[in-house]
Amino acid sequence: MKAIILAAGYATRLYPLTIDRPKALLPINGKPIIDYIVKELNTIQEIDNIYVVTNSRFASHFTDWAKNVPSSVPVEIVDDGTTNDTNKKGAVGDIGFVIDKKHIADEMLVIAGDNFFTYALKDYVDFYREKDRDCVCVKEWQDKKELSQFGVALLDEKGMVLDIEEKPAHPKSNMAVFATYLYKKDTVPLFREYLAGGNNPDAPGNFPAWLYKQKEVYAYPIQGECFDIGTPESYYAVCKMYENQ
Repeated sequence: MKAIILAAGYATRLYPLTIDRPKALLPINGKPIIDYIVKELNTIQEIDNIYVVTNSRFASHFTDWAKNVPSSVPVEIVDDGTTNDTNKKGAVGDIGFVIDKKHIADEMLVIAGDNFFTYALKDYVDFYREKDRDCVCVKEWQDKKELSQFGVALLDEKGMVLDIEEKPAHPKSNMAVFATYLYKKDTVPLFREYLAGGNNPDAPGNFPAWLYKQKEVYAYPIQGECFDIGTPESYYAVCKMYENQ
């Protein structure tokens, strides 16, 4: 299994915090957000490579970080060659870029580099093994206004995805989709099909929103917290919540 950490965005909503530093390297309780992700990835025995896809503007930041990150799994920085928001590839575009550049023909765990969470990734992988299907992870979300900022999944009683909408004005359920995905080996070539078809390459949730119409996708209910850090306010709130822990 290969892991891809998505860290090629420019995080303009977090300015001035991210003018000269990528969002994934912002610290929470003294450690970069991405360190927590790498630690969890190291608990999954099947993962044999971790690829951090970033942009040309911040590639050197991640190269310096990778020299000292605690990881028994090799961590490789992949520069997607973009320089700003106008020429970015988008998250799905970056996944396709890494698949092609690293010739990936294996299962994949894809996770956004700005996700800070308290659940165990290994439990998610165990669920994926049990279902033997592509998986997304979801959390029940009560604030309907905030829900419109997520992908939202409609599920059947067994947890199979019946519908996913990215940032819907009128959500069909209260299950928010977080940017951590598990893909089967035979799904990997479908990224090329998706991108070649002119589909939206931006938000990572756009791919599973297309994929569930092609094959069965299941949703793992998060047991714990997960935060999508997108604004200075949300960042400082999480920092305060987890300081000295």
